[in-house]
Amino acid sequence: MAEAYQQFRPPPGLRSGHLQSLISSSAVRRKFVLRRSEALRHAGKVWTLEGGEGIRLQALYSQLPGDSRGLAVLLHGWEGSVNSNYVLANGARLFAEGFDVFRLNFRDHGDTHHLNQEIFHSCRQDEVVWSLRDLQNRLGAGSWCLAGYSLGGNFSMRVALKAESAGLDIAHVVAVNPVINPLHAMVSMEEGIRFYERYFERKWSRSLKIKKQAFPDLYGHETWHDIRGLRNRTHYLATTHAGFESAEQYFEGYSIAGDRLAPLQVPSTILTSEDDPVVPVHDFEELPENPNLELIVTRYGGHCGFLKNWKLESMAEDLIAVRFIDAMP
Repeated sequence: MAEAYQQFRPPPGLRSGHLQSLISSSAVRRKFVLRRSEALRHAGKVWTLEGGEGIRLQALYSQLPGDSRGLAVLLHGWEGSVNSNYVLANGARLFAEGFDVFRLNFRDHGDTHHLNQEIFHSCRQDEVVWSLRDLQNRLGAGSWCLAGYSLGGNFSMRVALKAESAGLDIAHVVAVNPVINPLHAMVSMEEGIRFYERYFERKWSRSLKIKKQAFPDLYGHETWHDIRGLRNRTHYLATTHAGFESAEQYFEGYSIAGDRLAPLQVPSTILTSEDDPVVPVHDFEELPENPNLELIVTRYGGHCGFLKNWKLESMAEDLIAVRFIDAMP
């Protein structure tokens, strides 16, 4: 079954990893995605979840009018949101396949900067785990499925590692191009085409300005958005606002490299590509063998792309739908 996905081959003209990455989040694709996701978006209701210690995370819940196959939870990537192209496209597919769909915003993503005083960083895993437990308790749901893209894929795998201790009944996890070693991802952007570093730098600057406006008494003096270079800004935020001694120590805090996935007990699938310009493929080659972990590496796909046709539909959506359907009772 995995072999069919490993042989993924997009049509001529869509075989560049950079093109796959750029088109996936482009305005061109958004026209297709908005049309396909109309039912999902129309059904979406705002939910606020308790992340522990007064932390609040916001989400959109799209529930089918009748019986469903079960619950599917989606996590976006860094500086994405519940309305990112890949989240809407995947949500629309799962909604059409009969799943109730829950799209969760991380802290300070989407329009949620006002909900919590402290700024987002990628080691804030516990609030995501607690929020998902709050969701599970409020819905009275049985087993459910979880998928994430990029940083959201990294979060998804870390949630899976804590599922048993947190009482989360997760049937299957799919992580698309998850960040494995954050330091390696940083180096990949620094040494590759500078577009990706500048892209995230611009989006992060915009987010930090919004945070500053939401809490002027706390952050009014900050000039963090003027710090140039992702590594420099990460070092400043990690040491000044997150309690780490360096950017490298911070990266280690949310790394899932080495043997970190060895204890994984939740059935999980990781999808990545050899031509991902952000997350280097060699990080996946060093993951431990685990009967609960399925690794699918394709030649093509870019970063969170896997666009299979000129309708700009993604093979990742096919994989997630199949794995979720198979996992549900």
